[in-house]
Order: sequence, then structure tokens, then C-alpha cells
Amino acid sequence: MEFINLIYIIVTAVLIFFLVLPTLNTLFSLFTSEKLKTPKQPRNFDFGNIITAYKNVDIAKGLVKSLLKQRHENHHIYLVADGCDLRNWDIVDERLTVLRPEDLLNLKAKSIIYGIEHFVRPHGYITVFDADNLAHPDFLSEMNRYANAGHVAIQGQRTAKNLDTLMACADALGEFYKNFIDRVAPYRLGSSAVISGSGMAVEAELYKAYLASPDIEKGKHQWKKMLQEDKILQNFLLRKNTKIAYAWDAICYDEKVTNADAVETQRSRWLFSYFQNIPNSLGILRRAILNFSWNQWLFGLVTIAPPMFIMLSAAVALAVVGLFINPWVSLALILADVVFVLTIFWTLKLSRAPKQVWRAVAAMPTFVLRQLRGLLKMGNPNKNFKHTEHKVSVTIEDVLK
Repeated sequence: MEFINLIYIIVTAVLIFFLVLPTLNTLFSLFTSEKLKTPKQPRNFDFGNIITAYKNVDIAKGLVKSLLKQRHENHHIYLVADGCDLRNWDIVDERLTVLRPEDLLNLKAKSIIYGIEHFVRPHGYITVFDADNLAHPDFLSEMNRYANAGHVAIQGQRTAKNLDTLMACADALGEFYKNFIDRVAPYRLGSSAVISGSGMAVEAELYKAYLASPDIEKGKHQWKKMLQEDKILQNFLLRKNTKIAYAWDAICYDEKVTNADAVETQRSRWLFSYFQNIPNSLGILRRAILNFSWNQWLFGLVTIAPPMFIMLSAAVALAVVGLFINPWVSLALILADVVFVLTIFWTLKLSRAPKQVWRAVAAMPTFVLRQLRGLLKMGNPNKNFKHTEHKVSVTIEDVLK
């Protein structure tokens, strides 16, 4: 019993640490302020915007139009239409290059590489978007501001472009939380923001070096078992101890899943990638110790923290078990669980989440259940992982209203 009690205390202590860490990071981040350097002669950086579309190019029309309306005019758009029918494409502009690979690429990283290979001119920074995104009119202006401050890797704020269903609102709720916990707080505390997968800008030569890295080369042959590109990119940057900035006002609108089946499919891929990435997070923590790097240390802790629903489920289960092993430790775990849940609502308040997102709290049990089902589908990625279909076609004007 003493051995069981010891193991229980150790496991519970680790879980309590990760339950309380978001609260501490959020609290301390409120006592900091962002100070961007402003050079005497600001540069007008040239951005190469790459849009990856897969089998549905029409969904990208809203994004292309939003990029053509950017207040920062020094940029070019590359739409990589992989396996898409372009017969109905009707947007023509000198700032837009539409590319259709002859052979199906079937991989986002390959589409990005294809876009770079067809640049019409060298660009200072490369931005990456998914076809379902929309860019706020000031998106590139904000990215240019952070680039002038010396940042070579910048993540914009991804937020929902659709709140039309409870599932979409529940998905948005999770993103508001993750944006603050994984991006705002670490960046304000002197570490790095976690990469979102789209809506980011990286200095061109640095981004090309990432695409030429062994992890990308290996991933080209793994198909759906490939580690997600965003995780490969952030691992590449943090191994170099490069700080990833978070541009709160560089807003990229993203389509949220609209039904429970889509939640299950999407989260299954994300969970698989999280477990795949654990050795990389441990590696960054090891580098942090060797380099005495706060940037790497806090980032490693943030990225190794279990997903929200796993932590909550594990905490409840261990608290019940603890009633028979060590009631006092069990009580501490319950209190940490309460603090964690309250922090979720706190970050929604700090993020000024809309009313629809708050109402989605009622849908969270269904959302969590679907994630648990997605957890059971990780065993066969090539069979179970499907491309998320995007159907919400709106304009930037619609969203800004």
C-alpha cells in the first residue's frame, strides 16, 4: 500500500502541476506589457502569401479577396490548387498567381514547397493560409510591424469565422482558451507562442530551411502518419532557440467544425500528432536545461501538457480512486481541477469571447465525448484520418459586421 500511495502521489503531483500551470502563466502574464521596437526607418517588407487548397478551390475565394484588400500592399498571393477544378475560378489580379500541380500532391507541405518554387520574385517573409481562412484587412500591416521589431517568426491570432452551430461555438471556445494559454501568456512571459498551422509569417530563408529539414523530408513519405507541419515548424524554430512572437491584432479567421462527426475526425488527427510530438517536447526541455533557456523551457512545458479533455478526465478518475488511497491528495486534485475549469472561463473573459461561445458551454460534454471517440481512432491513421471538408463560404465583410 505504501508503494501504491507513493505512485499515486507522484502521478497526482504531475497532473496538479499541469492543471495549475495555465492559471499561473495567465496570472503572471497580466503583469507584463509588450514593447515592440520601432526602427528609425521602418521597412516595407514583401510578403509571399501561400494558400493551400485541396480538392475545393471555391472555398478560397473569400480568402483571396480578403488578401487583395490588405492595407499593406507589398505582397503577392500564390494559390496552390491541388486536385482542384479551376473551370469556375473567376478572380484575376496581377497580385495573384493560381497554380495547379500536374500530379496530385496530397500533402500540405508539398503544396507549400510547390508555391515557393513558383515565386514571381523573392519575398522577405512567407505567410501560410488554409483555403478556408479569411485575413483581416490589417493582417499584413500587423505582421510588417512585428517584422520591423526584429521578429523572424510571428503567429497571428486565429479566431472563428463561423459561430452558426453549437459545435462550431464549442470549437471556438477551445481555441479562445488555447490562444491565451498557449500563445498570449507564453509570449508575454518571454517565451514563444505555439504555431497554429495557418495565419503565421516566417522570414523567407528561415522558412525554406525548415522545409528542407529532415523531418519534412521524412514526412513526405509517411502520408497521414506525418507529424503535423505546424509542430515540425515550431520544433525547428525552438531547437534554434528562435522566439515565436504572437501578433494579437493580426487576425486570421478560421472555419470551425460544424457537427459532431467533424469534431471526431479532426481531433483524432490532432491527438495522434500530440502523442507523436511528445519526444520533441522532451527534447526541447532537455535543450532548455543545457542552454539555460527560458524560451525553450516554458515552451517545452506548454507543448507537453496533455490536451484539456484528457487532463480533466484523468483528474476526475484519479480523484475518485484517491478517496480510497489518499483522501487529502485527492482533495488537492479536486481543487486543482476546479482552478483549471475556472481558468478556462477566465481566459474567455480576457479574450472578450462573444456571447455565442459562452452559450456553447452546454455543448462541451458532447464535444468531449467525440474527442474521446477520436482518441480510439488513432491506431490506424491512414484509414481513419480524413480531410476536414470546409463549406462555410463568407466574405471578410460578412465577418467584420
